[in-house]
Amino acid sequence: MSVPAPNNATVERFARWAVRLDRDAVPATVAAVARALLLDFAGLCIAARKTDYVQSVLTSCDGTGDCTAVGHRRLLRAADAALVNGTAAHGEDYDDTFEGTPVHTGAVVVPAVLAACERYGRSGGDLLKGIAVGTEFMCRMALVARTGIHRAGFHPTAVIGALGAAAGVGVALGLSARQLTNAVGVAGSLASGIIEYLAEGTWSKRLHAGWAAQSGLRAALLGQHGFLGPRTVLEGEHGFFHAFTEGTSKPDLAVMTEALGDTWRMRQLAFKPYACGTMAQPFIDCAIRLAEEGIDAADIEDIVCKVGEGTVHRLWEPLNEKRNPSTPYSAKFSVPFCIAVALIDRAAGLGQFAEDRVTDPRVRALAAKIRYQIDPTDEYPRNYTGHLTLTLKDGTQREAHQPHLRGGAREPLALEELRAKFHANVGFGSWPTVNADAIEAFCSSLFERDDLNALAALRG
Repeated sequence: MSVPAPNNATVERFARWAVRLDRDAVPATVAAVARALLLDFAGLCIAARKTDYVQSVLTSCDGTGDCTAVGHRRLLRAADAALVNGTAAHGEDYDDTFEGTPVHTGAVVVPAVLAACERYGRSGGDLLKGIAVGTEFMCRMALVARTGIHRAGFHPTAVIGALGAAAGVGVALGLSARQLTNAVGVAGSLASGIIEYLAEGTWSKRLHAGWAAQSGLRAALLGQHGFLGPRTVLEGEHGFFHAFTEGTSKPDLAVMTEALGDTWRMRQLAFKPYACGTMAQPFIDCAIRLAEEGIDAADIEDIVCKVGEGTVHRLWEPLNEKRNPSTPYSAKFSVPFCIAVALIDRAAGLGQFAEDRVTDPRVRALAAKIRYQIDPTDEYPRNYTGHLTLTLKDGTQREAHQPHLRGGAREPLALEELRAKFHANVGFGSWPTVNADAIEAFCSSLFERDDLNALAALRG
């Protein structure tokens, strides 16, 4: 093993840049992404606040503190608030994703940094810096790992998230470069999250973002108080990429530090238009387009989807489970279900993944007609596309193609669409409209506030 010279390990170099970042050095375009993350996060937490899985996590928290669990009156300790908020924000798989990689950032970084800033009296500027740094760290980690983490059986958001949250919280709390290096090093040992939830659509993935958020928060506090972590946490012989990836034994870590401050990878974040797995979204666009052109589900004989080979084990197999999801959560990671419900409802919002839609005989009958063909020219994971060929009962064929992820860099959601999504989510969570307007205004100005005392606006 070749050990980097002192002050030359990857995390050390990233930390030196991060701790020097000034609030005014965060570009307006990056601040706009961070503001969108905050608004999306708030709406998602409120949408999920009464769900059984959020209530389960909330009940498991056995203490009280002074930090906000969005949509709830009860105040929690910082780590518990990060856990509850992260779980709620990611629970419906409607949160942002880093285009080209299967990583969600906002549901990890925002709750971790928000809890830290609220607990330790930091400013809105500190919140912005923490969100920007933590998100940028996660995006760059995802570019190094690509699909290797999934192939090894781990959830990228979970394992990358712990380190990203540590970086974000550390910057928000004003840690030194050495303290921040220790924090990220420690977070490498707190990272966890396997993807076996795919077998039956159980809840463990919902927990991953919240767990990563609270783990990163804890790691940052440990680093702040002198706990030593390995500075070679990324490139070490027994480091992160050795432990959590497959096929990247010699990862190219240059992307972690190149052009820091000039090239912000987080500008590539995508905001989802549909409440399900990212790679299913282009297929939903195709299905809705065909439905709006007059295709009736009752007239369909067969549907063939061209797919990237790397998506099959998560979104297509086992095929019987994907055609007949055992839970509403399983349906979110089933392209057959997503296409079927979108063809029938011309929508794929939170309501389409409720129990009554998942068990609807008409939806399931249509899902049973949907199959896949691996397309060797598919651009996954560099680009997410969708392609459907429908054969009608009269032998007529119709096709639809979506060349990229809508909501991503090639076709970002307009501000009005993000606002509409936020208000729909708040309404789904049974929150009064007047309060929703207040939260939207609050989120838009939060980074300019001297303190975060006004977080009471986010409580139930």
